[in-house]
Amino acid sequence: MGKEASGVWGQLSDGDSEGKLLWEPPKLIFRGAVRGIYQGHALRNLRIENDDLVLSDGTRFTLEPGQAEKWLHAIQNPPSRLDKLGVKPGMTVVVDGVEDEAFIAELETRIELGEAEEGVDLLFLGVEDLADFDRIEDWEGALGPKGAIWIVAQKGKGAPLKDVEILEAVRGLGFVDTKVCAFSQSHTALRFVKRKAPKAEAKPAVVEDDAPFDDEE
Repeated sequence: MGKEASGVWGQLSDGDSEGKLLWEPPKLIFRGAVRGIYQGHALRNLRIENDDLVLSDGTRFTLEPGQAEKWLHAIQNPPSRLDKLGVKPGMTVVVDGVEDEAFIAELETRIELGEAEEGVDLLFLGVEDLADFDRIEDWEGALGPKGAIWIVAQKGKGAPLKDVEILEAVRGLGFVDTKVCAFSQSHTALRFVKRKAPKAEAKPAVVEDDAPFDDEE
């Protein structure tokens, strides 16, 4: 969902240098001999001047020809929560244990939320203790070939489960983690997919004679 460009000439308040420009919503980051991080009000009134992306304070980044407009569009149209979570129209999505009315309402603007016993593309599973991970085994057979599970858990110092406990529990069930996403102010989401089985080594073919071997008399 982000963007990245190398060889960008940045003119910042602390000086000028070549570096890498990154758009990691909601932050615009420049890394060079001088560095800068911009978000919120700093990205208002963003404009284009030739090949430059220009901030309201005069900071500017010179991009490859034709790229400034694409960056402006990306920054002014940040991905929604559903975009970050990979929810696409037509998907089969199941929510189990996620008590977030705003999230449910968002989902229903993009997909038809209901019950499913097979072909599940995304499962959002809310967890509060280690016993909740037993529900993964109940849902595993319902996942589609490319199905994924988002584990939604409370974040912060007071969270009942630590990230390391979540990772250990789900990995132990044969899944691998592929992404983490800020779910809300109080919760985070970790994405898991089924671990692929290792490919079996090809066995050498057994060549048999067309005719049986007869002992000589």
